[in-house]
Amino acid sequence: MNYFNYFTEIEDAFIRRRGKHLLLSPMDWALIESWKSMGVPLHVALRGVEKSFDSYEAKPRRRSVKSLLYCQEEVEAQFAEWRDRQTGAHADAGDAAAGDGAAANGGGGAKSKGKGGGGESEGDGLPFPREAIAAHLASSRAETLSAREARLAKDGEDELTETLARAADRLEGLERDFAAAARPDAELLEGALCDLEAMLDRAARSAVEPARIEARRREAEEQLKPYRARMERGVYEQTRDNLIAKYLREECGVPRLSLFYL
Repeated sequence: MNYFNYFTEIEDAFIRRRGKHLLLSPMDWALIESWKSMGVPLHVALRGVEKSFDSYEAKPRRRSVKSLLYCQEEVEAQFAEWRDRQTGAHADAGDAAAGDGAAANGGGGAKSKGKGGGGESEGDGLPFPREAIAAHLASSRAETLSAREARLAKDGEDELTETLARAADRLEGLERDFAAAARPDAELLEGALCDLEAMLDRAARSAVEPARIEARRREAEEQLKPYRARMERGVYEQTRDNLIAKYLREECGVPRLSLFYL
């Protein structure tokens, strides 16, 4: 499942079950990023959202569901159950393979299929029109260069301006590769863009004074405070850090590059 589909599928499920159109908040997007980073499969996250609303509708409350964080506890529970099932399935598969190997040709065993065998091929299609992706790459490079110029005019040369220049150069290379490819691979392109975003996030953090980062941390923690008791520690910390990164990007004028934002 593509990175961008992961976000939109969860957003669509939440809006559909809520019954009223409600744009997800920055905190909600940060939470989805946390689920993605933790490796929560899309179908598991969607099942958690559905079950959360099933429970709500079985015993309606006076307050309506306003945030995706309402579904957090159930998504965590579904993810824990899924991991347990995966562990058991892998153990059973290992036992079966060992038994088959011992029985075949005096213990020589048969070759198993590799990860690539029989799997779906990647790069067969693009999630968005090719022209839209090309335009996004061009505009991302322009925004990156514009952010660098603004930063230079305000604070002079520093690590962030150097990183913005490097990011712009890499985006230019990605543009050329994308234009030249007969069948571009959206997954590889998305991975490269996310790597550039991570590089820019690190540079933005280094460019902001520690006291300012601490203030942003308190701001993020205040937003998450009503939900912290129901959140797994790892999810809480990841969501908080995603919010901080968002604040710092806005403060430093660093653009988002992922195809999700085209």
